[in-house]
Amino acid sequence: MTTRPLRIGNASGFYGDRFDALREMLTGGPLDVVTGDYLAELTMLILGRDRLKNPAGGYARTFLGQLEECLGLAQERNVRIVTNAGGLNPAGLAEAVRESADRLGIPVRVAHVEGDNLTRSFSRDPGTGRPAAPPAGLLAAHAYLGGHGIAACLREGADIVVTGRVTDAALVAGPALAHFGWGPAEYDRLAGAVVAGHVLECGAQATGGNYAFFTAHSPESLRRPGFPLAELHEDGSSVITKHEGTGGVVDVGTVTAQLLYETAGARYAGPDVTARLDSVRLTQEGPDRVRIEGVRGEAPPPALKVGLNRIGGFRNEVAFVLTGLDIEAKAALVRAQMEAALDAAGRRPAHVRWDLARTDRPDAPTEETASALLRLVVRDPAEETVGRALSGAAIELALASYPGFHVVAPPGKGSPYGVFESAYVPRDTVDHAAVLHDGRRIAVAPAGDTRVLEEVPEPCLPEPPVPGPTRRAPLGLVAGARSGDKGGDANVGVWVRTEDAWRWLAHTLTVDLFRELLPETAGLNVVRHVLPNLRALNFVVEGILGEGVAAQARFDPQAKGLGEWLRARHLDLPEALL
Repeated sequence: MTTRPLRIGNASGFYGDRFDALREMLTGGPLDVVTGDYLAELTMLILGRDRLKNPAGGYARTFLGQLEECLGLAQERNVRIVTNAGGLNPAGLAEAVRESADRLGIPVRVAHVEGDNLTRSFSRDPGTGRPAAPPAGLLAAHAYLGGHGIAACLREGADIVVTGRVTDAALVAGPALAHFGWGPAEYDRLAGAVVAGHVLECGAQATGGNYAFFTAHSPESLRRPGFPLAELHEDGSSVITKHEGTGGVVDVGTVTAQLLYETAGARYAGPDVTARLDSVRLTQEGPDRVRIEGVRGEAPPPALKVGLNRIGGFRNEVAFVLTGLDIEAKAALVRAQMEAALDAAGRRPAHVRWDLARTDRPDAPTEETASALLRLVVRDPAEETVGRALSGAAIELALASYPGFHVVAPPGKGSPYGVFESAYVPRDTVDHAAVLHDGRRIAVAPAGDTRVLEEVPEPCLPEPPVPGPTRRAPLGLVAGARSGDKGGDANVGVWVRTEDAWRWLAHTLTVDLFRELLPETAGLNVVRHVLPNLRALNFVVEGILGEGVAAQARFDPQAKGLGEWLRARHLDLPEALL
């Protein structure tokens, strides 16, 4: 326990992130803790399928390779490592880390956190608590744990803490709890750590990666962004920065973008605390230094979120290339031929989706730019229904359809796809525990106080701007955006950089205009959340991603480009803002 600031960095934002980031963080400057976030909804499905093949697997194997290179560095610099790379098998990864350390001759205390895995015991109806059968095809059911198990491991001297499914922000909240000795009800401090953790969790997205206004910075600075770190203070405030001399940029815009990523309303709920995003204040303290302060916290909700990953069925697709003239007519012909063939195949796939992407241009200088893509995707519970039924029908048309017929790649066998769903369980049904390097287990008690999650009343909007001349132009000239996925929903956070722009945005970008600008959302429920401190609006589009990223129900199944599509749409912008 200390009041000295905690310097905590991130070296991974997803499974597959830059391999040498751990070494960069350890050698780039002083740190107390380095974290690695490897898990996402899709990753849990991948690890679930991996463990079906190998019961000893189920964790992010790249972490072991990174650690082999860097364990000595971490020990020399007295930097602790906290990671959720344990995935579905944190005990297995912890043991693999010990074996690796023994081979290297480096003494290390490895602890892990258990209790999130509810795959075998998930047999309660989340509404009634009564026994219920788990969903068919269930691969993994994991509760989102908080940071108290991590804190228990660190307090007992662990050098490395491996977890399974914890909230991404828990990787920062846990070390903060241990470092500062906060109690479980110090919600404002905890909320500050959770907000800092949310900024760090996606790695270089906080340092200029995937940034809407990237053209405002030199290409050289963004070619290889450094990874972020937080100087976390005892009162819960923090400064987001990066190691000196690394690429990228940290400014109020990059931090705002990450704060809006994969969030919804003003209440950002977690297992330890509900952080009030409408209380966050950001200040540019200096070059590559953004201060976060004023964060308020509330007691967490009474139930824990559980992520369910299951096999949803099988899918297949074929992309027809349509070149030159009569694109719509060519699409209509082949679509009618394929529909008839699918109906005649004995059993029509349960889901059939067509999308025509008009990537063609008139009088195009190359064949590729003269071509459009017609994409057919089929899904069904039975593999055979989306296998030969699709491939045979498409291949048989090769000499009997539109002129210039060809496909991007020949259709193959149906492949399994996953579905992510959320459920909730009472906190006291989860056996959260810290398992120490010497085998001792420390039970982590569930939160004492809880608060049912409620929407925050919409705040008062600023005074509307004085009307003036306008010009038809892309929204992105004025506003930034970042979008992402949560199960079948997507969120689009939109922010501006000045008070004048905020007055215009808050009154102009309504749900109706949002739907008009993005016609794909017209028939869906769209909820707008107002965050004045961030000069931001956050739109949640329910159901746009179908059954989630693994189901690949649409082009851009994670909605990564949804915000950029919105920014590219034209509307009447005040000339004073241009």
